[in-house]
Amino acid sequence: MDIVRRSVPAAAATLAAAGVHPVLARLFAARGVATRDDLDTDLAGLPRFAAMKGIDAAAARLAGAIAAREKIVVVADYDADGATACAVAVRGLAALGADVDFLVPSRFEHGYGLTPEIVRDAAAKAPRLLVTVDNGIASHEGVAQAASLGIEVLITDHHLPAATLPAPALIVNPNQPGCTFPSKHLAGVGVMFYLLLATRALLRARQAFAAGPGPNLALLLDLVALGTVADVVPLDRVNRTLVAQGLARIRAGRAQPGVAALFAAAGRDPRRATAYDLGFVAGPRLNAAGRLSDMAIGVRCLLAETSAAALPLAVELDRLNRERRDVESAMQEEALAELDARAAVATQPEAFTLCLYRPEWHQGVVGIVASRLKDRFHRPAVVFAPGGGAGELRGSGRSIGGFHLRDALDLVAKRAPGAILRFGGHAYAAGLTLAAGDLPRFAAAFEAVAREQLSASQLRRRLESDGALAPGELDLELAEVLRREVWGQGFPAPVFDDVFTVADQRVVGGRHSRLALHRPGEPGAVRYQAILFNQVDPLPASIRAAYRPDVNEWNGAASLQLVVEHWQPA
Repeated sequence: MDIVRRSVPAAAATLAAAGVHPVLARLFAARGVATRDDLDTDLAGLPRFAAMKGIDAAAARLAGAIAAREKIVVVADYDADGATACAVAVRGLAALGADVDFLVPSRFEHGYGLTPEIVRDAAAKAPRLLVTVDNGIASHEGVAQAASLGIEVLITDHHLPAATLPAPALIVNPNQPGCTFPSKHLAGVGVMFYLLLATRALLRARQAFAAGPGPNLALLLDLVALGTVADVVPLDRVNRTLVAQGLARIRAGRAQPGVAALFAAAGRDPRRATAYDLGFVAGPRLNAAGRLSDMAIGVRCLLAETSAAALPLAVELDRLNRERRDVESAMQEEALAELDARAAVATQPEAFTLCLYRPEWHQGVVGIVASRLKDRFHRPAVVFAPGGGAGELRGSGRSIGGFHLRDALDLVAKRAPGAILRFGGHAYAAGLTLAAGDLPRFAAAFEAVAREQLSASQLRRRLESDGALAPGELDLELAEVLRREVWGQGFPAPVFDDVFTVADQRVVGGRHSRLALHRPGEPGAVRYQAILFNQVDPLPASIRAAYRPDVNEWNGAASLQLVVEHWQPA
């Protein structure tokens, strides 16, 4: 792996002069922030909903349904974005006066999106209107099925559309053709939140709220933040604002009971909540329901009105997450063994892509395994398991920078007609279904596309560093400052690098190393406590380490700890 330092634009000086913490000024400038205004996360700075194509008509339809007390059924997706979007829709619409219910498709019985099967199931609830969240933009057959039953469809989605859009349907999606909304990176939950804002504004204009301005939709921002981070969408200014506002509510003790219960089940303190907690603590527990069981468990947790009602559901989600980790670990070991076996007999040049399938693998976990393989080998990876109809495989892919996965699948579908039955997604993640017999044809076409679009140098793992910290900058205060900021996809958490001597190393937990590090040039008594996960082999006396400053809390005391992400001999 190469450690590559980010350049620091001249904007860093401008930010520092405007009062931004000097280290943060460098970090923000390296991530494209030009002025202090770009750091504003006040809700007033969000772009207006009017710029979103179709939102006025969608809000009018919802307002009409609310006034007429028509039954609305929200059709969700089975991941964390879909679950939070569903909870936001149900809570928000109910607060606006709607008669609303929800339905979550089963990954194993229905598959993704508004399928004809899920429409028929929804019809049993006698809705006049179906509202999709985090899905629907590719659901041509489902929309047609709903129309045949006399049910209208309102699609809220953020995934990239195909050449044609489902009809007849109202559509709110910032990525649909002709939409001028400035952020194209809203998660599904963000799109639904914006639609609620538009609907409330219309109801206000119609004087529908006799007692005041209507419900406070900011109460939903902890759910919006959770879904946004968990879906790994790029944290542009709009998404950073939504996440920052949601985190502020969680830290202030104003989270929804279900979100607070997810923190409690994981043993995390919501008063110190970070974006990491949303993406790697609460998000995976919520996702586990959709991967192994029924995401309705997760939605009910997020809709619970009391801690007493939410906590048992969060505990069940925690149990499912531990089960998911066991399944994932076994699948990953088998995948690595297969890749080792391929390498041992390979006569072809090293592959640009990874494409793996075993009949015993679990379709709910293939996406996580694909992500792990992508991270380990720095290649686009697609992992398949049996699923869908008889003789079908369901796959999930993850990609690297420079290789737009959804567009690549579209190109494969055109070059190898029939090789992909269905697909959808975005640049870094996608899902697809194949006939089992077409797996070799798909793998060959996918590899060919990757060889055209990627260079060998793009397949070399790189760790981007924010450089070295000057004496006096590396301290607990900096770690606390960094912890409070919003980091994530497209706005990565800072990683620094420097040369250290290893003053001490001991094994903790049987598989981790606790280190004492010293930076040459600093007083000899200065030691930095550090942790190196999943490595216990002795380190050389001098290393170049890429690390994150972190806060280690123990027995009520906080201290600086360096989390070593990568090391190499100095």
